[in-house]
Amino acid sequence: MLKYVLNRLFGMVVVLFLVLTITFVIVRVAPGDPAALMLGPDATPQDAAALRIELGLDQPILVQYGKFLLSAAAGDLGQSLFFHRPVLSVLAERAEPTAFLALFSLIFSIVIAVPIGIYVAYRRGGAADQGAVSAAMLAASVPSFWTGLVLQRWLASDLGWFPASGYGGPGAGFFDRMGYLILPSIVLGIVNSALILRFTRASMLDVLGEDYIRTARSKGMSEGRVVLRHALKNAAIPIVTVVGLTFALLVSGAVVTERVFNIPGMGSLVVGAVLRRDYPIIQGTLIVVAALYILINLCTDLLYLLIDKRVRY
Repeated sequence: MLKYVLNRLFGMVVVLFLVLTITFVIVRVAPGDPAALMLGPDATPQDAAALRIELGLDQPILVQYGKFLLSAAAGDLGQSLFFHRPVLSVLAERAEPTAFLALFSLIFSIVIAVPIGIYVAYRRGGAADQGAVSAAMLAASVPSFWTGLVLQRWLASDLGWFPASGYGGPGAGFFDRMGYLILPSIVLGIVNSALILRFTRASMLDVLGEDYIRTARSKGMSEGRVVLRHALKNAAIPIVTVVGLTFALLVSGAVVTERVFNIPGMGSLVVGAVLRRDYPIIQGTLIVVAALYILINLCTDLLYLLIDKRVRY
């Protein structure tokens, strides 16, 4: 166990090193002068030269690379050109709505998908099974922005059940801010529940056909105990895997939903940084999201041991 964790941690360091290297290379090989691109078309040559010196772009490439790695290892991802503040400070301010949006969306997806997936697998071939699979394919095919706009018009504007957009005023409390995330969480939950439902159904179908399930039934066990205790427990690892991947994708891919609902999260921050050519924010976000993605995958792997004691690393 300890050896496995140490190996995975070492792998995380290697992957982060590759991410840092790719990020460094992308900025340096982009067409044109990076300083001129950051400042925009109205910048003078003197302004571009001053920014190159400030960013260290006038130094040899290996020196720049070494300083970049050392700064990233120390937690310094640079200074935002637009906010004039450290990148990590800007990202920390925008992390709350994105993190809770991803968490609420994941919970909503699990609550919808896992029970339905278990039920339709148990009733495979019936009308409920075919309807659930068709609904899952439809939910996965419809763009999230369209679902967001429809629910925004119906549930927020017409019925008034939820706030239409935003994240509360400057003095809004925690629970007030969370209320603004309910509707976008439903949107993302519907979209991402499709994949979880299909994996749950497929995994349960594989397990329900095993010999030990028939043996458990022949011993007189109730159907609920057979399905939930024996079948679900052995089908849980693929389900946990897809849930972990879904959470990682939600953290990094909620850009469109945040724009539709005007949520000041990391997605809208990146979109604004691209439009403003704030490259330190872009590369800082890439590094942080990659680190979160790797950490979520590690936690998912470690959950396997808690779910199934037979798993050995």
